[in-house]
Amino acid sequence: MHERSSVGDLVSSLRGELNRYSPGGKLPSSRALVERFRVSPVTVSRALAQLSAEGLVVTRPGAGAFRAVPRETGPAVGDTSWQEVALSADATTELVPRTVDASGVLVSLAAPPPGVIEFNGGYLHPSLQPERAMAAALSRAGRRPGAWGRPPTEGLPELREWFARGIGGAVTAAEVLITAGGQSALTTALRALAPPGAPVLVESPTYPGMLAIARAAGLRPVPVPVDRDGVKPALLADAFRATGARVFVCQPLFQNPTGAVLAPKRRGEVLRIAREAGAFVVEDDFVRRLVHEDAGPLPGPLASDDPDGVVVHVCSLTKATSPSFRVGALAARGPVLERLRAIQVVDTFFVPRPLQEAALELVGSPAWPRHLRAVSAELRARRDAMTAALRLRLPGLPLPHVPAGGYQLWVRLPDGTDEQALLAAALRAGVAVAPGRPYFSAEPPAAHLRLSFAAVAGAAEIAEGVRRLRTACVETGVAAAS
Repeated sequence: MHERSSVGDLVSSLRGELNRYSPGGKLPSSRALVERFRVSPVTVSRALAQLSAEGLVVTRPGAGAFRAVPRETGPAVGDTSWQEVALSADATTELVPRTVDASGVLVSLAAPPPGVIEFNGGYLHPSLQPERAMAAALSRAGRRPGAWGRPPTEGLPELREWFARGIGGAVTAAEVLITAGGQSALTTALRALAPPGAPVLVESPTYPGMLAIARAAGLRPVPVPVDRDGVKPALLADAFRATGARVFVCQPLFQNPTGAVLAPKRRGEVLRIAREAGAFVVEDDFVRRLVHEDAGPLPGPLASDDPDGVVVHVCSLTKATSPSFRVGALAARGPVLERLRAIQVVDTFFVPRPLQEAALELVGSPAWPRHLRAVSAELRARRDAMTAALRLRLPGLPLPHVPAGGYQLWVRLPDGTDEQALLAAALRAGVAVAPGRPYFSAEPPAAHLRLSFAAVAGAAEIAEGVRRLRTACVETGVAAAS
């Protein structure tokens, strides 16, 4: 953290001094800046790179850094109004409009304003990420022979084998494709399995990013309700019969947002119902590595119990590492595998080899199991801290299910709550929360909030965030605040 702060300080200092130099004038040498500001050569290099990216400085190898010559005139302002006609005209011939609403995804990706507690994050806080282990893995990977060459389009054989072992059952490395994270894998799967205009069955509520993928592909998400034991098989069978759908997307383990785990007696039913409908089950196994230490033995992936190629399995390393460590896997058997492979190679060619090599280095190092154990313990502690704080300060907000894995609690709000008004009040109070509405593909049964405990600094910040949320509840008249 000190190095990052030093870079920012140096950038600010140099930016303030640029007017001392005429356009094209040479700045002091890197050595002089190191001595003057008492920083490392790496800090100077990063600061100059940032100023260069801002267009304020030009660096010339072997010559040094120079103040950039400002442009005499700005670019002409064009007229883009024609695009309204072009984009809307396309929609008139589409069975299902492919307009993309990314708001539900951006809620968990956008950084909150300074001082705002992040209860809406979808990734581990930097203090929980294995930064040193990832840096060491990337450094070792970069030195491997051939590390910067072109990888096989399906992915490195050793990495495919590692994912196959993790999925279990009869899944082999030959049935695994390496992807650029889970979102990319879901996109490939839905494009491969359903044509534009087709229905796709989804859990209700479910992950907004998947709903956005489906709609962008011109698919029609059809909701199937879930309870604390996962999707309801009878309703799933009814939905297949009513719609003729050939795809069902689910998260059987620590479902997002409810935290539900598909009950053992329902697992076989879901596979049987899909098989009888001639349909695929897309299994998004996104947080298996974020299990809490009190969870007990986990059920295996649905793919491990599927000999008939019903399940297309998606998993990723991203949630357990860093949002920028985008390495995942798609697993399938039968003719569908070739279709998945063809779509992926057309879309992305392949996942960069250095990142795949780094993934192999990371999961093969002693630091990897240590990291997973530490995260398991910390997520349990944070879950318990948030649960206790909610029960103390907001006892009127029911917690129907406290999961033993994942990174969030799903809270139903009192009937009549204005979800958007509460969100705005929470932000004014200094806490960002995720609204429930984007998690439903149809009309929601009630207002909800998703509260993440992974993206915050720790238990003290959780307690303060819940206190601020109570302030927002009082302001908006939510009954639970009384």
